[in-house]
Amino acid sequence: MITPTSTISQAAPLRIGSLELDVPVVLAPMAGITNTAYRRLCREFGAGLYVSEMITSRALVERTPESMRLITHHESEKTRSIQLYGVDPKTVADAVTLLVAEDRADHIDLNFGCPVPKVTRKGGGSALPWKSTLFRQIVEAAVKAAGPLPLTVKMRKGIDSDHLTYLEAGKAAEGAGVAAIALHARTAAEFYSGQADWASIEKLKSTVTSVPVLGNGDIWSADDALRMMSETGCDGVVVGRGCLGRPWLFGDLAAAFNPEAHPGEGLIQPNLGRVAATFRRHAELLTEFFESEERGCRDIRKHVAWYFKGYPVGGDLRASMATVQSLAQLDDLLGQLDADQPYPGIGAEGPRGRAGTPKKPALPENWLNSRELDGAQRENLTEGEGDTSGG
Repeated sequence: MITPTSTISQAAPLRIGSLELDVPVVLAPMAGITNTAYRRLCREFGAGLYVSEMITSRALVERTPESMRLITHHESEKTRSIQLYGVDPKTVADAVTLLVAEDRADHIDLNFGCPVPKVTRKGGGSALPWKSTLFRQIVEAAVKAAGPLPLTVKMRKGIDSDHLTYLEAGKAAEGAGVAAIALHARTAAEFYSGQADWASIEKLKSTVTSVPVLGNGDIWSADDALRMMSETGCDGVVVGRGCLGRPWLFGDLAAAFNPEAHPGEGLIQPNLGRVAATFRRHAELLTEFFESEERGCRDIRKHVAWYFKGYPVGGDLRASMATVQSLAQLDDLLGQLDADQPYPGIGAEGPRGRAGTPKKPALPENWLNSRELDGAQRENLTEGEGDTSGG
């Protein structure tokens, strides 16, 4: 049995406005990943707050079929959490108003951390806090529209090492009345490369004193989460790439943070049979979510490498699973695995998902010239959200 090497006394409940979580853990929004199917799967293993994929405010206000589908929660999701992305205060406020008026969410998060070029080149995501007045206007408008519903923000350190924004933005968000602030401890330029700067989480925690500060970045295990909280003093953790192909990580985290409410024998170390069963369950939930077996099987393909990382699964079998057409075909392929193969140890652990290399962020023209919007940039705001969801 592997047990965490870092120790922390049983974590106090994490309070985010009116919400109380007995485990201080949040599933990070990930485009194309954290749909209803994956959130339900993670809930089956552990506890915490499970956030939707990033949803574009304008698409939601216009009630596009895809955005309306993405904000729909399964009846088992008792705390419905939705993340919104937007660049215009009124549109973001209108989207929040819709969610509140139609009782579609229990928690709303605003995305100021996405580093993807299609988002930052429009001034959104991790590019937006550089425009300090715009950032404050969006957050204030959203908090007002949310009313008693807890509204939080997730952001990065800044655009690059020369254009850091997280401390100023954190204070502005706190002043606007958000219920919590999450920091991914990288800049947009770093994308997902290198090592997250946990010291910046500690600095933000020292700067923001009236609401919880959550840390995000390089949490691959329960031990990492315990260590982050111990080293930075943050109030909770946000888990992203570390749970790809490992939804049982939320079971590890629950047992580590609150062993009385979530008793467990150390970390979950599944043999190949259990991994295969979880993978099959994921495909089943995706089929239900998409209301299409073909779409569900198509979507599960991208998860193959993550689930079977480190396990003795041959290349031909992996390739076949990555082109699977039906649940029956998937069952046949999984039946070829040696279910008794034990957990492979370190080979199944560690970094996963996209990392890439540092790159110059894509930004609107003259974006870095001033902390305020110029005329042309303001005119282009209404085009910045587009009509699609995700990022």
